[in-house]
Amino acid sequence: MTAGNTAFDQILSTTLKNYVPKLTDNIFSARPLFYALTNGQTVRRVSGGAKIVVPIIYGKNTTAASYSGADTISIDAQDGITAAEYDWKQYAVSITITGIEEAKNNGEAAIIDLLEGKIMQAEETVIENMNTMFYSNGAGKDWLGLDAIVGTSNDGASGAQIGGIDASDSDNSWWRSSATNVGGALTLAAMSTMYNNVSVGNDQPTMIISDQDEYEKYESLLQPQLRYTDATVADAGFQNLLFKGAPCTYDNNSNVDGKMYFLNTKYIRLVAHSDVWFKPTPFVRPTNQDARYAQILCYGNLTTSNRARQGLLHSLTD
Repeated sequence: MTAGNTAFDQILSTTLKNYVPKLTDNIFSARPLFYALTNGQTVRRVSGGAKIVVPIIYGKNTTAASYSGADTISIDAQDGITAAEYDWKQYAVSITITGIEEAKNNGEAAIIDLLEGKIMQAEETVIENMNTMFYSNGAGKDWLGLDAIVGTSNDGASGAQIGGIDASDSDNSWWRSSATNVGGALTLAAMSTMYNNVSVGNDQPTMIISDQDEYEKYESLLQPQLRYTDATVADAGFQNLLFKGAPCTYDNNSNVDGKMYFLNTKYIRLVAHSDVWFKPTPFVRPTNQDARYAQILCYGNLTTSNRARQGLLHSLTD
């Protein structure tokens, strides 16, 4: 296993490449939000472009109307269709094997065992870090998160430029999420109001995510005989209780403290670059370091096509 052993680099690179599908499966089944984003829908693959473009319908076609006989049928040009544009974001994790680690793990089998351990370490780190990022506001280099998509203000002050659409403009009120500052204990009435606020007909929340305290508070508000679960969500490994047909579960991430999200994931989509999505690079050895390294790269972003179908109860207290 010398510095110039390209065959050995190839073994490491192939091992990493073969593990990547399992890596992505493990990541996107590990936390409730990941599960909600990928259950029942695939990650949207986009081949490129300066921006990620998401078509949006925000108004009615005013030509739709009854008519009789030879009445003139309107062919007026229509507004009500636009697009949100999201920046491409990047994410990476590096896997490094130092020269001394190679020396201590002598032999191909031993070094592959070491690599697999490092891959698992990278996997756990990505799970925690991406989970935190997707609850955040997308500031700086980070990908967009729920704190921007839903936010803590329903007047557009929070996340006013999501997708390049200014929610603080009164003409864009259709681009505002619903948020309520509870400032007290969770109640079934508050949950019901928020659920109804973000529902239109049968277009209703598909997942409710809170912190553990609020989940347990909701559980305590239910009569034992009225505690029903979603079997599919339970089979995925997440405790849950149904609320008006939507599974309610919890996440211990600190960004969820005192919050309860009402999400319609039909309108929240994870977008990936079709060529760079958990793409491993080959292992290489820098000329100035006693180590071999590879990286796993992702290009994409979290997007929404309908903020009005998303809700948040915040400032909840025990």
